[in-house]
Amino acid sequence: MATPSAEYAEYVLELLEPIGAVQSGRFFGGVGISNGYAQFAMIMGNSLYFVVDEDTRKKYEKVGMEAFSYMTKKGRVQVRRYFELPEDVLTHPEQLRLWANEAMYVAGKTKPNKALKRDTAKSRRTL
Repeated sequence: MATPSAEYAEYVLELLEPIGAVQSGRFFGGVGISNGYAQFAMIMGNSLYFVVDEDTRKKYEKVGMEAFSYMTKKGRVQVRRYFELPEDVLTHPEQLRLWANEAMYVAGKTKPNKALKRDTAKSRRTL
């Protein structure tokens, strides 16, 4: 998978500005995008992918979009948590806001609670 161009990453981040403050950072050779709480999107190559769940994945598949995938020595691996965003959604601000908000919701509800993990690990150590 090719590294995203700086121009494409800047373009996507500008388009996402109306949904609120987002942060970006390196993510496995691409760019991860979060809302400060959970990563809801990534840019790989020159494609934008949003987080999906069992319910929202159907919408992406219905319009012909595919899961993020990459090649290994053993063959192609699909990462079904991330689906490519349709180009026409990317170019329509209202649709982009709706799809991004949905991805943020999905990412937020599936993000592990780090505080709970810390508390659980701490209680195990004190037993």
